[in-house]
Amino acid sequence: MTSDREIVLSVRNLTKAYRSAGEEVAVLRGVNLIVAAGERVALTGESGSGKSTLLHLIAGLDRADGGEIDFAGAPIAELNEAGLAALRRDRLGLVFQQFNLIPSLNVRDNLAFQSRIAGRHDSAWQVELAQRLGLTSLLNRYPEQLSGGQQQRVAIGRALAVKPLLLLADEPTGNLDEATADDVLALTRDLVAQTGCGLLMVTHSNRLAATMDRQVNLSAGLIA
Repeated sequence: MTSDREIVLSVRNLTKAYRSAGEEVAVLRGVNLIVAAGERVALTGESGSGKSTLLHLIAGLDRADGGEIDFAGAPIAELNEAGLAALRRDRLGLVFQQFNLIPSLNVRDNLAFQSRIAGRHDSAWQVELAQRLGLTSLLNRYPEQLSGGQQQRVAIGRALAVKPLLLLADEPTGNLDEATADDVLALTRDLVAQTGCGLLMVTHSNRLAATMDRQVNLSAGLIA
């Protein structure tokens, strides 16, 4: 899958430990992972296996103890906090289980929020995203007026509006019923394929993971 495509994410020998009750607990023990442009990868593993920790390290929300994370060929360890913030703003899309929409903004402005800050707003692309995500009739509504599935569609649209190189999704359908989850994930897969960005999605659902291009499992701090 990765042989003929640009590598957007390369993780090598990544380690991370935390202190708990006075003891050091190793969460990641040497993780290796590659995601190519346009590739959709599911990251599975038991609760507490370190899946969210790995995503946070890739996004620069936390620092690894050892190993390397290269994003589009550049090591993120060399970036300061401002550089990491710029990376998340301009080249990464982040989608979480909690929708994290801005309550005071309507759907239209929530969709445009990241792309406007990044200086990469594309009105035609936003219109297409709204259409593809079934949000055209909801653009003037506010988050509190939306269902959970609609809010997650807005969150996905906001992340993709910037045309990122990589979309990181942490249990993006965890708060949705099965039918809505299937619908939202199908739209996400299609939009990722259309944009050519990579997708790394944490999920506890083997059923949803099976719909992706590739599955990797995190167990005992290593990816199998």
